[in-house]
Amino acid sequence: MSTRAGTAGFTPHTLAFVESPVQLLNVLEWAYAHAPGDSGTLGAALTLVVLSPTDPMTRGQLRRMAELARDEGYEVRWEEARGGTTAPFQTVGGLAPLLRRAGRVVMGDPFSRYVQLLLTITRARELVVVDDGTATMEFVAQLARGERLVRWHRKGGRPGPRDLLFAPVSASARRRLTPTGRRTVEVFSSMPIDDVPDGVTVTANDFAWTRARFGPPRITKGADMVGTSLVETGVVDDAHYLEAVRVLARAHGVTRYFAHRRENTEKLHRLAGETGLEIVRPDLPLELIARRGPIGATILSFPSTVVHTLPLALAGTGVRVAVCDIDPAWLTENASPRAQGFLSGVTGTARDVHRLAAVTAV
Repeated sequence: MSTRAGTAGFTPHTLAFVESPVQLLNVLEWAYAHAPGDSGTLGAALTLVVLSPTDPMTRGQLRRMAELARDEGYEVRWEEARGGTTAPFQTVGGLAPLLRRAGRVVMGDPFSRYVQLLLTITRARELVVVDDGTATMEFVAQLARGERLVRWHRKGGRPGPRDLLFAPVSASARRRLTPTGRRTVEVFSSMPIDDVPDGVTVTANDFAWTRARFGPPRITKGADMVGTSLVETGVVDDAHYLEAVRVLARAHGVTRYFAHRRENTEKLHRLAGETGLEIVRPDLPLELIARRGPIGATILSFPSTVVHTLPLALAGTGVRVAVCDIDPAWLTENASPRAQGFLSGVTGTARDVHRLAAVTAV
């Protein structure tokens, strides 16, 4: 394992693949860390490829992030990668020449089947993984243990038919993400990473670009809460989650609830009705929303990426980030056996946050 603060320059040409607003933000942070204050002269050396999802909220945030990337001088290529049955073939075919020429490939989600497929084409000598939230912690751990790449919230057990069909591609991607004498692998992360595979370089993401471009924010007297998609991913029971939000909001004087982009509308309507909270659908990743302000003096969250990223983005502002543990009784019967341990690890490894006891389950 080695750690570095960043290396100068972008040669050879860099191709970055992103599928979420946070991934795009972290590519901008990676670029800034490697060439601070000089992005305008390096724009031609970095091409951002957006493999657009179908979810409207995610697409909207990606559009806004793409505007910010263009403002920084980078080329952005928008691919309707999921726009029909032939879209994947057209996308992969159109990107193949770029992939073969790229000397460096940056990716936001090594678990993505799309990204894994693209990795089988590239000849790049340098591969970079930027944060896709807390999943980065699991990716690095799985790579170190030589395991197949599986998202932490997926239920354990035997692989399904699609998993088996895609297994050779996934195995090839894992091999390519293993450093060799001819290929380097860098992980650019704000997550705590301890079990690092041999030869992998870890670069710290301290959100320097975000702090340089936005804020400091105006801070209000109240408290804000950050929503989570743990209900939507089948990890946490919705009734327990709504009760926890209601209890926390009342205890801490929360007035606004920043919804996760994957939270469904029906749940949010019910949450607003039962708690009286103002539901905010952010048009940018929360790190940017909070840095621009206004933001509450206290930000409450359940175990998620933001308990690691918000203290970095808001460093020096005096904003307090507090995290509430997930009671094991909240977990659904479909939750992965690894869910409780993983969520506890997310909370336990967070720096500069205040711990709150789990709300008693209903």
